[in-house]
Amino acid sequence: MGKEKRTLENVVSTIDHLTSNLADSTELYEMVKEEQDFEGLEAIEVDAAKLNEIVEQLEFRRMFNNPADPSNCFIDIQAGAGGTEACDWASMLLRQYLKYCERKGFTATLEDETAGDVAGIKSATIKVEGEYAFGLLRTETGVHRLVRKSPFDSSGGRHTSFASLFVYPEIDDSIEIDINPADVRTDTFRASGAGGQHINKTDSAVRLTHIPTGIVVQCQDGRSQHSNRDVAWKRLRSRLYDHEMRKRAEEQQKLEDTKTDVGWGHQIRSYVLDQSRIKDLRTNYETSATQKVLDGDLDAFISASLKQGV
Repeated sequence: MGKEKRTLENVVSTIDHLTSNLADSTELYEMVKEEQDFEGLEAIEVDAAKLNEIVEQLEFRRMFNNPADPSNCFIDIQAGAGGTEACDWASMLLRQYLKYCERKGFTATLEDETAGDVAGIKSATIKVEGEYAFGLLRTETGVHRLVRKSPFDSSGGRHTSFASLFVYPEIDDSIEIDINPADVRTDTFRASGAGGQHINKTDSAVRLTHIPTGIVVQCQDGRSQHSNRDVAWKRLRSRLYDHEMRKRAEEQQKLEDTKTDVGWGHQIRSYVLDQSRIKDLRTNYETSATQKVLDGDLDAFISASLKQGV
């Protein structure tokens, strides 16, 4: 509630600022027009451009209609079909979203990572902290497809691989999620990846499986099983909250999947690097600036998807 109140106060303050500055600019315009002050007119144009940017930001903010939009969030990245190539693709996406968070001024923490057998990663979880982190990133959930000439193929063959993203909000203790402990299976195992020799000597990693929904979360970041269990339960609560919100939305919208061919499943974006083309399959937004996108410049894609309400 406090965050929503602050957001409303910021919007009101911004509108007051716009109204005041527009009145000042209008009055100044009448003066410079009468005096034919061309330098003054140029200054007004600069101010008007700044005010227009503020209006566009307000319009963008209007699209955040999900109650959890102001929240921090988690990004789960999972390598799909394609073996080593898919693991490398998953690591490229991990880098991309870490770069995006850096651009937006968000705090991104790599909370969990499982290395690939040869290269890249099999999976990773990032916690993203910042204003409207979930609102900005929620439309990135889906399957991301990569087509390129593989660096792992000595013949230089063209390969297609997949990785999935799942974005869900961090929920606080004020939101009650009723979980029956009997519905959750707990498995412990030895952590892999970073953590040193000590972490691999004990079954400190924790995996939780919510049997009714099939949702699985795990944590192997901490040295102790107790801390990993706490983090895993927190993620499970967040995943179940998001699962319920998505289920309600699907019921209301009747799965509104007419924009996507059935055969493509939940693919949302296609990266065809050897043709310098990245295309969002939901909005049809496309760019040839592949390296900029891989370096985290996702604003145009996210803006298009939010405006279209996908």
